[in-house]
Amino acid sequence: MFTGIIKETGRVIRIENKMTDKEIKVQCSKILKNLNTSDSVSVNGICLTITGIDNNGFTCDVSFNTIKNTSLSNVKAGELVNLEDSLTSSDKLGGHFVNGHVDCTAKILKIFKTGRSYTIEVELPPDIRDFIALKGSVAIDGISLTIAGVKNDSFSTVIIPYTFENTNLSEKHPGDIVNIEVDMLARYVINFLKNSEMGNADSQKIKDRILKEKLKEHGFTE
Repeated sequence: MFTGIIKETGRVIRIENKMTDKEIKVQCSKILKNLNTSDSVSVNGICLTITGIDNNGFTCDVSFNTIKNTSLSNVKAGELVNLEDSLTSSDKLGGHFVNGHVDCTAKILKIFKTGRSYTIEVELPPDIRDFIALKGSVAIDGISLTIAGVKNDSFSTVIIPYTFENTNLSEKHPGDIVNIEVDMLARYVINFLKNSEMGNADSQKIKDRILKEKLKEHGFTE
């Protein structure tokens, strides 16, 4: 479990193919003192298990399933990644609960500056549309962010200068692929509403209509 508050950025310095899997080494310094072999660590929002540590960084195995479903399918040596060690009972919960289980990847459509802050617009895959709500939470490459705008096929968040400069967003460009994890509370709410008073619905269209009505009733949509 993580919070989406990035502790450090690191660099991928080695990638080795291991049959259908990969092993990656990430160079970092700040979070090393809190890490041990077999610990979980978030790398761009992906929960990975540490298989080795030295003074220069840590290594992780990446399964074929993770490669298939996250941006690690395209990871390159030298790439900047967001890092967060796992949440402890004494930590502050500054962001929101993040599992490190990526729901999908999405393409960055726009990045532009307004005043001192930055707006990032990301495509909105249909599979997660129900979980993305104005002022709700979302994790982009493991960063806890607040949703500032929602369109039919995209959503946007506003990034303060500190977050932009201290995460991998500082090196991102339109067209780059990022990992998306929806808010787990939104997931549970949607699941509850889908299964509440909908058992007798005869068609998907009716179920979708009921869901939309319930989301509006409970204040999740306008």
